[in-house]
Amino acid sequence: MSRAILDESHIHPAVRETISGSNAQIVGEVQSAIAGNPVVVVGMAQNPFPRKARKALDAAGIAYNYVEYGSYLHGWRRRNALKMWTGWPTFPMVFIRGVLVGGAAELQRLIDSGEIRRMLG
Repeated sequence: MSRAILDESHIHPAVRETISGSNAQIVGEVQSAIAGNPVVVVGMAQNPFPRKARKALDAAGIAYNYVEYGSYLHGWRRRNALKMWTGWPTFPMVFIRGVLVGGAAELQRLIDSGEIRRMLG
C-alpha cells in the first residue's frame, strides 16, 4: 500500500523542522504505548466509538491500554497529528501488536472472526 505524502524535496528547508516537530509529542506518546502494550486503543472523550471498542475488548476478555486525547470541544489539533501519522481518519485507532487494525467496527470484525486471538497468540 502506498499513501501520498508530500516528498521532503518539495518542502522548503526553512519549514522542515516546523513540520517534523509539529505535535510530535502526541505521536511519541502513542508510539510508546504501542511499544509497551499488545493492544492499544487511542480515543477521545465524548466519542461513542472508542467506548464501543473498549466494551468489545472487555467482552472478549482482552486486556488493552487506553489513551485519550481531548474531546469534540478541544484537542483536535493534537489529534490531527495522529491522523496524519497513521492515515486513519477517525477515532478510535486500534493497534494490535503495533499494527493499526482500524477503528471500532474493524476491531469487532477481528473479534468476531477470531483473528484477534491469532494476532495476539
